[in-house]
Amino acid sequence: MTHTPGNPVIGVLALQGDVREHLIALAAADAVARPVRRPEELAEVDALVIPGGESTTMSKLAVLFGMLEPLRERVRAGLPVYGTCAGMIMLADKLLDGREDQETLGGIDMIVRRNAFGRQNESFEAKVDFAGIEGGPVEGVFIRAPWVESVGAAAEVLATYDGHTVAVRQGNVLATSFHPELTGDDRVHAYFVDMVRAGL
Repeated sequence: MTHTPGNPVIGVLALQGDVREHLIALAAADAVARPVRRPEELAEVDALVIPGGESTTMSKLAVLFGMLEPLRERVRAGLPVYGTCAGMIMLADKLLDGREDQETLGGIDMIVRRNAFGRQNESFEAKVDFAGIEGGPVEGVFIRAPWVESVGAAAEVLATYDGHTVAVRQGNVLATSFHPELTGDDRVHAYFVDMVRAGL
């Protein structure tokens, strides 16, 4: 589908997780944001955000809603995607500590460790220097957050925290361990919207 470059339509995968906050952050970054639950809704967007939540639940719901293969196909076909927290796990080519029945979409040549920063009660906020984003560090909210153990040659590390990779980009696929949508700082979403615009 075609849109004016200034106004990309970006879906938020609305199976589970903090969908509303992403919709608000995308709208603040001048995108047309809409929830996506079905393959026909996925077909109508220029890009997609996969929110945080519970990655095993999300993968099971993707299967249940008939979304897993359409998502994989669109990622393979070059759909710009941004995944936060559980979304990062969904975009990993390989997981450590994943459940045997856990499905991922792939898209970034990286190995991700689930819940690497600890349990829910060990959640924290931290300032993160993010390559390509001006105006100083972004505020990251880490909730049962993963980190990236290693990346392949095609993937670019954009941010680290405490010696661990927490933001990665490969082509037009972006992933962060943390939740920028919970901070009121929309710069990471604006960075993604600019990525999408550049490809339209």
